[in-house]
Amino acid sequence: MARRDMPPPEASLGRSLTYRLHLLHKLTDQVSQQSYPEMVGLSLSDGRCLATVGAFGPLSVNELAEHSNLNKSQASRAAQALVDGGLVEKVDHPDDGRGVLLSLTALGRKLWKPTMELIVRRNEEIFGCLSSQEQAVLSQFFDRLIEHNRRG
Repeated sequence: MARRDMPPPEASLGRSLTYRLHLLHKLTDQVSQQSYPEMVGLSLSDGRCLATVGAFGPLSVNELAEHSNLNKSQASRAAQALVDGGLVEKVDHPDDGRGVLLSLTALGRKLWKPTMELIVRRNEEIFGCLSSQEQAVLSQFFDRLIEHNRRG
């Protein structure tokens, strides 16, 4: 039975949370895709992976994918590009004879700081229309939504 107080489906799509989250993601990524090459000389996915390895490393490729919100093949390609660029090194995983751990090289550590500054600046640009209190509330809501959806 359809609820009488619900708008028609075509009207509700544009107001749905998932639709608007995806739209916000696309809008912010468009600017970020331009900013990363200009500011740190990396693609968006490579920059995110560099930031992730620096923040959470050393990491396996699977952990990199999880922490950087990429699929395993995207994370693997980005990791290899960072290795080829001398920013990340691979070492044998002590607990997995077939696996490797990724960590920043000295050059990677030098680029990590401006990458993190870019991330902070982008977040300020994206959320700058919200007050500090609104940002804190939104952050709490995101934490709650993430936790709820991880539990499945």
